[in-house]
Amino acid sequence: MAKSKPGKKDLDSYTIRGTDKVVHPGDCVLMRPSDPDNFPYVARVEKIEADQRNKVNVRIRWYYRPEDSIGGRRQFHGARELFLSDHYDVQSAHTIEDKCVVHSFKNYTKLEDVGSEDFFCRFEYKVLTGGFTPDRVAVYCKCEMPYNPDTLMVQCEGCKDWFHPACMDMTIEQAKTLDQFLCLDCAADDDTKRSPNSFPVSSMLEPKARFEYLVLP
Repeated sequence: MAKSKPGKKDLDSYTIRGTDKVVHPGDCVLMRPSDPDNFPYVARVEKIEADQRNKVNVRIRWYYRPEDSIGGRRQFHGARELFLSDHYDVQSAHTIEDKCVVHSFKNYTKLEDVGSEDFFCRFEYKVLTGGFTPDRVAVYCKCEMPYNPDTLMVQCEGCKDWFHPACMDMTIEQAKTLDQFLCLDCAADDDTKRSPNSFPVSSMLEPKARFEYLVLP
């Protein structure tokens, strides 16, 4: 932990006002927005510090929502997706409203239940340039879009690629009634002539839809 300036001391924790929730450096928190009609901001606490008057401040690293980034929200961004930015700040600890959890993308897709405190992050974001790390990500389906965990996808038995039912001219309801799925290309090459409109239910990427990259150049 970095050494504090003279007259200030580092704290190991801070209890959110009016609660019994304890914040430590490294925790993710919801910060009170300047406009009460907006969603809370999300940040990672880097350091907790008290001055001579025992006023507690936190050094934080902001998470950006897709709509706050250059290029804005795209259809493949999840509703709970955040970007870890290179924007650091110092705020009064009293502006912390609650704790939250920012999962890795992989861990988020494994959640059985998504709560209001759950978010995920798969990119770091450079505020001034709009650049992302990593700058490339896998794409799927004939629409060549990255995986959005809020959207159902089905896997082709042949090529093992993942597809959106709508891109295969199927509704989600139709897709869920079938046993197997072959994309059109694989169906054309399949010796057994299996139906191109079927898929194994076990081979579905279930959406995180309880809530309401190709990376930009």
